[in-house]
Amino acid sequence: MAFSFAGMIHSLSFATRSRAAVARRAHNPKVLGSIPSFATLSFRFGSFFYSRARPEKWAPGSSALVIVRCVALVYVRGTGRQAHPWETRSRERYICNIMKVGFVNIFGKPNAGKSTLLNALMGEKLAIVSSKVQTTRHRIKGIVTTDDYQIIFSDTPGIIEPKYKLHEKMMQAVKGSLEDADVGILLVAGNDNLTENDAIFSALRLKVPCIVVLNKTDKCKPEQLAAATAFFESRPYCAKLVPISALKHIHLDTLLSTITGLLPEGEPFFAEDEMTDLSERFFVGEMIREKIFDLFEDEIPYQTTVLVHEFKQKSTLLKIGANIIVQRDTQKAIVIGEGGKMIRKIGSEARKEIEKFVGQKIFLELFVKVRPKWRENDTYLKEYGY
Repeated sequence: MAFSFAGMIHSLSFATRSRAAVARRAHNPKVLGSIPSFATLSFRFGSFFYSRARPEKWAPGSSALVIVRCVALVYVRGTGRQAHPWETRSRERYICNIMKVGFVNIFGKPNAGKSTLLNALMGEKLAIVSSKVQTTRHRIKGIVTTDDYQIIFSDTPGIIEPKYKLHEKMMQAVKGSLEDADVGILLVAGNDNLTENDAIFSALRLKVPCIVVLNKTDKCKPEQLAAATAFFESRPYCAKLVPISALKHIHLDTLLSTITGLLPEGEPFFAEDEMTDLSERFFVGEMIREKIFDLFEDEIPYQTTVLVHEFKQKSTLLKIGANIIVQRDTQKAIVIGEGGKMIRKIGSEARKEIEKFVGQKIFLELFVKVRPKWRENDTYLKEYGY
């Protein structure tokens, strides 16, 4: 029988890889290019053969697993070499301690307050917000790490019936969130139509514990809140129910403790100082798009997107160039405004947000481009990040 040493190494690396490690590689491409050290390979060989001999001793959090990892860590520190990612000193407190960790994905109708909830849980503004529906078009992850847990929250687009290819791409983001969730948050406004939300939540068919979160309780009458609580607590998908106000930060501590109670134990997916897996360039584009939602009505916000084509650090400032994409010449005229009034206003308001976000002065240059039916064009959608 042919023997392949390289193949054996490859199989061992996957045989001993935890769910967290798989997720870390999937969500952090930098890890893919790293070369396992002697300590890493020794750990994989040892754990592989020992797990075959004594599988009951090799469960997550077991003493055997912790001891071997600590021995590998001692080797790393003793040699003084540059460590493999899971051995780095920034992760030192994680290696010997299993913590609560997982993906917590937020689902709900448009305008249920998903982005507001993500921002409130993060303590930072990651997702743009608007009173208009369907503001969120991408899955936006926010990472919260403490000594006891690491939670990767995902804000997802509002669940709708797709009308064009952009909508289909948005619903694909929702589908991806269904597949990797450890806990689901089913967000509903306490004064919204209960049966409509129930139909959506039932159709998701989530196979993980779900928390029904009644949002906007500060706007609900007591009888509305009581009726909504009784209704959802009787539903089979409801493991827990928590009433909150994301905008007013009411009962968010209760929600966090409920989430951590449902999360599995494991290793962290991301470094403790990571807040998101998306780039600054992405968030800059979203901030410009948010101002379009704020300043325009009717079809303009929904037929517009933003492509950041330049993002260069100069000696004294950051130079950013972005194209505002519209579908028709008439829309271009509206976005530019008489004498350039509106595009200057978009730039002025977006600049304040972006400078606060990047922490330095910027030079922002905006252009308006017409791309007919871009929402139906696969090439354009891919170019624009959908």
